[in-house]
Amino acid sequence: MNFIGRTQELATLEENYRRNAGFVVIYGRRRVGKTTLITEFIKNKPALYYLATEERETQNMQNFQQQLAAFTRKEYLQSGAINDWITLFTLFAEHNSDQKKILIIDEFQYLAEINPAFPSLLQKAWDETLSKHNIMVILCGSYISMMKTHALSYVSPLYGRRTAQIRLQPLTFTELSAYYTDRSFAELVSLYAITGGVPKYLEFFDNDADIFTNIKQHILNKNGYLYEEPIFLLEKEVNGPTTYFSILKAIAAGKTRLSELAAALEMKTTTLVPYLTTLIDLHLIERRVPVTEPAPEHSKKGRYHIQDSFLRFWFLFVSPNKSELEIGKSDAVLERIRPHYIDRFVSFVYEDICRELFWNGCSSGKIPFEPSRVGSFWGRGDVEIDVVAIDHSGKKLFAGECKFYSGDRVVDMSVYADLQRKCQAPELAGYEIVYGLFSATGFDVRLRELAKQSPELYLIERKDIAE
Repeated sequence: MNFIGRTQELATLEENYRRNAGFVVIYGRRRVGKTTLITEFIKNKPALYYLATEERETQNMQNFQQQLAAFTRKEYLQSGAINDWITLFTLFAEHNSDQKKILIIDEFQYLAEINPAFPSLLQKAWDETLSKHNIMVILCGSYISMMKTHALSYVSPLYGRRTAQIRLQPLTFTELSAYYTDRSFAELVSLYAITGGVPKYLEFFDNDADIFTNIKQHILNKNGYLYEEPIFLLEKEVNGPTTYFSILKAIAAGKTRLSELAAALEMKTTTLVPYLTTLIDLHLIERRVPVTEPAPEHSKKGRYHIQDSFLRFWFLFVSPNKSELEIGKSDAVLERIRPHYIDRFVSFVYEDICRELFWNGCSSGKIPFEPSRVGSFWGRGDVEIDVVAIDHSGKKLFAGECKFYSGDRVVDMSVYADLQRKCQAPELAGYEIVYGLFSATGFDVRLRELAKQSPELYLIERKDIAE
């Protein structure tokens, strides 16, 4: 699989490379492509890449020394042990001391866990040697909580040294679609939904097989690569993952309000909130409020959503069927998934994609709207609007409905009428409303004709705002 996207991240790294001394922290979940990003960046640059391990510190020093020997081509470093990080970093700095060099320590958190003093040693090396030799340092790590503690937090000895930090996230739908140019839009949406845009997951999916074949092989198969991936994601991030798993499973099942979660888990809300906060800090869930709320952090209308669509799928369809999957009944489970794959899963991911495409359309000028905020809206009764954007300066509101139909079904006038009804909600009063309909399969003739005559109605297909 070729390198995909990451334009902004590469630009940040290049900008810091041009500094006299750059110190960049890169962190993000497993499999998101951190090492691939670094590998792309250091092409044709003098760089020492070291992958820390969970071995003892002396073994890590020996491994680093061997990498240093290969980088400097100094044979004497091949033999004899240097049991001092400061000396090793100094040898690196003094090699071709007038040359710009990069030092990368991947899985940095392992060294900090093995020796809590390691961040202080690296701080000393940076302050006294590395920063004075035109060197760029990159610290990289997969466990977000540990990276925040050891590299980013105020209490870390390294606090204040970094010149940039990159929280690497999964690929966007736009980046994915720019790469898979041979796929239909519906196929792209489904692929993005099931992989969450995580590059490593995409590598395992067979491009010649349909989505359900891939799901069966890699997710429902107990020996498949992704069968226990959520367990691996959580086991080193939190202590005692049981409650966190219960929370994610309840959210996937539709218990999105704090009171609903507390009732489902038989927990007090005060006890539950710290768990939710941890999951938010790990970027596994997010708390959403209606985009019209003036003070989102204090709103009582908050709903919790699983941020990663692969995790949504896993907790929605895999976790409840673990007993059957463990005894090899993947075919039976897959047949139960098929009828609900779109309406219970893909259609909700499509709403997230539409919000991304809306931002792109506004940025490129293809949609003449200047959003201050983009999100969704829900009010009393059944009033829920998928994409809502507010232009505070112009007192305008964009209201969009997203429909991901299977087959040849297209969006018709009834969808527009229902959207207009929802926009009568009192919370939306006072705005000049612009309407948008998003469709993966197109629109009927009457709706297209109406849109030609109605400047307040936009019909938005992927091809309209894909750039």
